[in-house]
Amino acid sequence: MKTVAPGTVIFHRHRGYGVITSVNLLTGWVAVRFGDEVRTLDLNLSHDELQHADGEPIRFRRDPPDRMPHARLMAMLRELHRAGYQRLYLYSWPKPSGIHWRWHLFTGQRNWMDRSWREGWYGSGADYNFNPVMGWGDKPGATTQELASSLAQFDPQGLAQALRRDEDHTAWFDAICEVLLPNYAYTLGWDLRDGPVPEHLPVIPVRRNVPAYSGPPLPWPPGWSKMWTGGQALVRTSFKTSPSGAPYDAVR
Repeated sequence: MKTVAPGTVIFHRHRGYGVITSVNLLTGWVAVRFGDEVRTLDLNLSHDELQHADGEPIRFRRDPPDRMPHARLMAMLRELHRAGYQRLYLYSWPKPSGIHWRWHLFTGQRNWMDRSWREGWYGSGADYNFNPVMGWGDKPGATTQELASSLAQFDPQGLAQALRRDEDHTAWFDAICEVLLPNYAYTLGWDLRDGPVPEHLPVIPVRRNVPAYSGPPLPWPPGWSKMWTGGQALVRTSFKTSPSGAPYDAVR
C-alpha cells in the first residue's frame, strides 16, 4: 500500500480529487478537503472507496500500513551499520497503555539505561500514527536510503558520533533484522502485568493482520543480561529514562 499521510492527494468516486489534511493509521479515518471547500469531510479508508490520485485503490484492510516506524528504523540502522556507523542503537519500549511503542536512537556508549538524548532522535507510534514521518525532514514513504540521508542532513554532528566499531552489537542487530523485517520489530521494555520477564527478546508486529511471531527465539542484545540482578529491575527502569526537559508522552 502506498503511503497515506497529510498532504496525500486522493480520488473519491463522487467528490473527485481531494487532499488529506489529517489521518489516523490505526483506525483508517481521514479528513479530506475537496476543491475550495472550507470544511473537510471525514472518510474511512476501509469503506469509502478512496483511491490514490493515479487510480490505485487504497486497500486499507487488505494491505494495512505500518502503524509504528520501528521496522523502518531497524532497516535504516542496518544500512548505516554497514556503512560504518556501528555505534548507532535503537531502544524501543511500550507506552503504559500498550497501544503504542516509543523509540529512541542514540550513539556513543552502548548503555541502554543511560542513553544520550538528541533533539529529533526519539518519538512514539502515537505520533507516527497521525503523520508517518520521523521528524528530521524526511517525507512520508521515504526509502531506507532516503531516511538515512535525511538523518545525516538533519544532525551530521550527532551521526558522526556513531562512526565507530561495535562488532558484537552490529552482528546481533543484523541477525535480528534478517529474522524480523519487514513485519516485526523488537521491544526492550517489559511490564510485570504482562507476566514474568521473558527469556528471549520480545517481538511485536508493526501493522494489523500480521500473525503473532512464531519464528525462532531471539537473544537479547549483547551484554543485556549483565545489567540486571532480577526481573524487577528491567521493569522499573524501562519507563524511567527521560531526563529533565525531555518530552514525556506517557499519557495514553
